[in-house]
Formats: sequence, structure tokens, C-alpha cells
Amino acid sequence: MNNDKNDKPESRVDDKKRSTKDGNKNNSLLKTGIVAFISAALGVVIAFFGFTYFGGSTTSSTNLGSTSGTTQVSNTKVNTSSSMSGAYKKVSGAVVSVINLQKQKEQSSDGDISSIFGDLFGDSGSDSSGDNSQSGSSDSSDSNSNSSSSNSSDLEEYSEGSGVIYAKQNGKGYIVTNNHVVSGSDSIEIILEDGTKVAAKLVGTDSTTDLAVLEIPGSKVPATASFGNSSNVSPGDPVIAIGSPLGSEYATTVTQGIISATNRTVTTQDQTTGQATGEATVIQTDAAINPGNSGGPLVNAAGQIVGINSMKLASNSDGSSVEGMGFAIPSNEVVKIINELVENGKVERPSLGIRVLDLDQITDDSQSSLKLPDNITKGVVVYSTTSGSVAKDAGLKKYDVIVKLGKKKITSVADLHTALYSHSVGDTVSIQYYRNGKLNTANVHLTKKTSD
Repeated sequence: MNNDKNDKPESRVDDKKRSTKDGNKNNSLLKTGIVAFISAALGVVIAFFGFTYFGGSTTSSTNLGSTSGTTQVSNTKVNTSSSMSGAYKKVSGAVVSVINLQKQKEQSSDGDISSIFGDLFGDSGSDSSGDNSQSGSSDSSDSNSNSSSSNSSDLEEYSEGSGVIYAKQNGKGYIVTNNHVVSGSDSIEIILEDGTKVAAKLVGTDSTTDLAVLEIPGSKVPATASFGNSSNVSPGDPVIAIGSPLGSEYATTVTQGIISATNRTVTTQDQTTGQATGEATVIQTDAAINPGNSGGPLVNAAGQIVGINSMKLASNSDGSSVEGMGFAIPSNEVVKIINELVENGKVERPSLGIRVLDLDQITDDSQSSLKLPDNITKGVVVYSTTSGSVAKDAGLKKYDVIVKLGKKKITSVADLHTALYSHSVGDTVSIQYYRNGKLNTANVHLTKKTSD
């Protein structure tokens, strides 16, 4: 009995130990299975996202299929949108091609000499008619025929450029472009983004800043663009240029670049004679600008116009080619000029009422007759004065050599224009000039252009 009693408890103890061992073993297996499952799941997730992050695709683009050497297109979608593509969408609908139409002109045999002489001294007519490129002022508007409604069948395309619609007011749409795009036109035609052709009226031009404003019916305006503050642009800012390089065949072409420099000073030239007429402060960009881009907008990342593309530098003075040097008229200057063109049809600037020539363009023999001091090698020679002009009233005469206007030293006609146009109509400014070797000073009360 005692042995049996002793046996039973021992047997129960063994069973409990055995049961505990089996349970621990099962729990261990279960835990191992769970960990293995979670690890496998995590491995799949990590592999998927890692593959996607590093440019992979859930559909392999290198799957050869059943035939060796074949491939297939990947289904991976890539988000390529950027701030500049958004900027393009904001402005592109307002960008237009500008067609300069002119009647076929016959060249007169003796007209060249008189026109060159007139342009050289800034006047193609009488003294009282003012000046063009070489006087102490600049045309407030080119002598464009501006017959935008001309239906003459002998009109033919003379040149193409670009422009941008910036306003729709009182049933009219207003377009800004370059003066040189529409210069000499007998009629002007606009081609909208969708290819629609619209006759345009010339509102006004300003050859000094190379700007012009055109007008079309408001019902034809598909979109307008807004101006940004050009004072806020900085070198390195991304920009795009939109226009019609090489003509309307490539309309609304967009090129991208950066602001290369702000407040860059470049010399402006008369379109006919090539003579320097002044200096302009412009924005430099490396966005590709080609013939036909003239008048199109330079746009910032916000989709605002910060400049109107006007020119590019294609070669250096030594003949070496140049790339990535385009220039745009700053938007702040553009807005000021086009508002005045819409209001008055022209830009009024002060005039001296003289015709002038760079001193270094005169022969040594002629310079010696001016009796200038040896250290005076740069300046502007007065060729003639207009009757009743402020310069004549101040005592200036033919062969006087102007060397200073206000606080600016004058070394060329371009300097004289720049200094003069920094003043307003009604200002009084001092002029220093040499006459018979003696330095003189005159105070001149500036009036508007005599040709106005």
C-alpha cells in the first residue's frame, strides 16, 4: 500500500514535468513561426518600396518575353511637373506671333545718299523736324505707316517677331512687342496660339527703348499675362523665354535658363545706320533667344513677365562666337513706357534741338580746327542747332564740343542720349562745352522734343 501511494504521487509529478516540457516546445515553435512570418512580410514590403524608391517598377522593363532580344514599355509613372512648366501654362496662351507686312518698295538710285546723310546726323528732313538717331533726343515713335487695315494685295511679309497680350480693357486687347519688329510696317497681323490670324492696330512705338504697343479686338483675346517686379530678380533665378524663333512655324517655343545678370548696360544702335544711339539697362539671360523671339516675354517661376526679349549677342568684337547671352528690357521699364504709349501714343522726352556727331568720328585735320586741349579726345560735336531750340537759346553753336551734361561726363552720342533722358521735360540742366579751346558752361531749360 505504501509503495502504491508512493508510486502515484511520483507518477503525477512526472506527468506535469512532461506536460510542461511539451508546452514550452510548442510555444517555442509557435513564436518561431510568427517571427518567420513577420520577417517574410517585412522583407516583401521593404523590397517593394526599396525597388520603387530607387527607380524600379512593379513591371519589369527588361522582361524579354518569349523571344530573345525583345523588351517592353515600363508602366512606371514619373511625375515630371515643375514650377517652370506651370509658369509656361500661365503665359503661353497670351503669347502671339507678330507679322510685319509691307508693300514692295522700289529703291531710288539717289535716295541712299540723302537718307544716310540724314540718318547720320539724326535728321532726314529740315532742321526743324528734329532728329532720329543722332540728335540730343530720340524719336518718340517710328514713322510707321501703320495701315493695319490695309487691304492692298501687294502687301508681303517683311519680318516676323513675337509679342504678348498683357491687358483686355474696354473691348480692346493690348499687346507689347519690340519697336524693331513692327518698324516700317504698312500692316500688322497677329497669329494667336491656336493659329487664328487677327489684324492689329499700332497704338504707339518708342525707338529709344525698342518697345511698341499693338491693339486687337477684345473678343479675340484668348488670355492675358501679368507683369512681375523686375527689381526682385536675382542672378541664378530660373526663367523661360517664349516666342516664335525663326517665325510662326515655331510659335510658342519655350526655352529655359537663368538670370545671368541684372542691370547690364548695353549700347543701342540705330536700325538703319548701325550708329550707337544710347545705352540701355537690361536683364541678361542664358535662355536661348533667336531671331523671331524679339518682343516675346521672359517669365519667372511664378508665371510673371519680368522682361521683354529684345536682343542677343552672337559674336564678340574679335569675331569669336558667343552663346547664351540674351537681353530683355526689364518689366518695370516696359510697364512705364507702354502705359505712356497707350495714353499718348508716344513717349515725350526732353530735347536739346541739336544734331551731333562723335568727336572720334572726325578726322584729325578737322579736330585740329576745333582747337581743343590735348587731353580732350572724347566728346560730342554740335553739327547744327535747330531754330528756336533750347540749345540755341542757351548759346550753343556749330562746332561746339559737349563734354558734360549735368553730372555725367559725355564721351559719345550714346552718353549724351543717356544723360539727357535721365532728366524730365521741364528740368534745367547744365552743359559744359569747348569753344575755340575754352571751356564754357550753359544752363538749358529742357523742353519736349521739337519734332513733337
